[in-house]
Amino acid sequence: MGRRFLVVVLLALVGAAGAQARVDADPLFPQEWWLSHIGATQATPPGPGVPIAVIDSGTDPTQPEFAGRPNTTFLNDQTTFGRDEWHGTFVASVAAAPDNGVGIDGVYPQAALEVWDASPTPQGITDATGIEGIDAAAQHCPAVISISFGGTDPDPDLQDALLRAMRNGCLIVAAAGNNADSGSPTTYPASYPHVLAVAATDENDAVAPFSTVGPWVDVAAPGTDIVGAVPTWRSPTGFDTQSGTSFSAPIVAAAAAWIWTARPTLTAEQVADLLRTTARDVPPAGFDAATGWGIIDIPAALAAATPASDPDEPNDDIRQVKPGMLFSLGEPPLTSPTRPSTRIAGTLDQGDDTRDLYRIWVPAKRYVHVSTVSGGNAAARIWGPQTVAVREGVAARRRDLKGQRMYGGKRGSAAYVEVLLTGRSGTARYTLSVTVSKK
Repeated sequence: MGRRFLVVVLLALVGAAGAQARVDADPLFPQEWWLSHIGATQATPPGPGVPIAVIDSGTDPTQPEFAGRPNTTFLNDQTTFGRDEWHGTFVASVAAAPDNGVGIDGVYPQAALEVWDASPTPQGITDATGIEGIDAAAQHCPAVISISFGGTDPDPDLQDALLRAMRNGCLIVAAAGNNADSGSPTTYPASYPHVLAVAATDENDAVAPFSTVGPWVDVAAPGTDIVGAVPTWRSPTGFDTQSGTSFSAPIVAAAAAWIWTARPTLTAEQVADLLRTTARDVPPAGFDAATGWGIIDIPAALAAATPASDPDEPNDDIRQVKPGMLFSLGEPPLTSPTRPSTRIAGTLDQGDDTRDLYRIWVPAKRYVHVSTVSGGNAAARIWGPQTVAVREGVAARRRDLKGQRMYGGKRGSAAYVEVLLTGRSGTARYTLSVTVSKK
């Protein structure tokens, strides 16, 4: 893989932070205006549970917020000297600085915290070092992986690492980027499917002027005038004030880990759905490309009904479900010679999950039929066994796309069912039926 350096998603702006009425033992707590804006002061965080895994530059283990912090795991050696080497310490503190009478409180102070130094050399974070960190964190799923780096060029290897972590049961949270003044180019990994992309807002709940805008933005969180911990070489006090979506992402990651710890039976997809569907809407009304579904609301997410499950994710294309490709075992087929018919429920979302793909078995000398019940918002179609990808070329598509019915031939055949969004709705809850007949 070619080495492409990822741009750290931060905007360093030093300024006065707003005041907050609540008094806490940590001296800088009154300056943490963002905690009330996400409801973190209206609920009591749980003890350690689902970990927050921060993939960033090194976190300084000697900084007062992290020296002796319980439930903290350094997944590799940490380096914290260099131009941007304060960044990881700041990000980790925003998420999980303990309530220890020093500095600030993180969103989830008691969290189990895992940190990976993705910039072990002065060259900074690269594709390779970010992937190593994601793979290391994915060994401890379920976890919430917080990513505050990104770039404007897609990287298939980075996406594969994210998919591996998702398959293991982790939730990925990523900063949307700080490139609004450059036309808001698409940012990776934030824009990849199933990644919870986070925009930044200010003390007035308005989108921050630097926050990258795009239809792939899921939610927003405070990201201006954020106080956080830094190595003492950066600031003699050990604390600084910064702005950027880099710091919105760990706020959301910490909230997700809090909710998941309090509601441990949820899946990663359900945690993400809760954060989206319970977000506090800010103008303009409804979903928008600047703030997604709105600013996260921890108490609302804790209290909301459990979202519908979406099984077998990620299952967006052939290589994610066929054995021997991205995942050695792939996904088990929905139907088999002994179970030729079945039904399964799932969900689709325009921003993160526009299609679901399932393997099936078509019996010999029989037809398989597929259909969906979805209120007109989803439809199903069959692809034949030679399909490489659902976006293949015209000639291959003519060969492989079978419509809603397929014949199994003399010996039977493997095939794939694609369920995709239709109509004007941005979401769909569907039930897929696979049935067998003689004609």
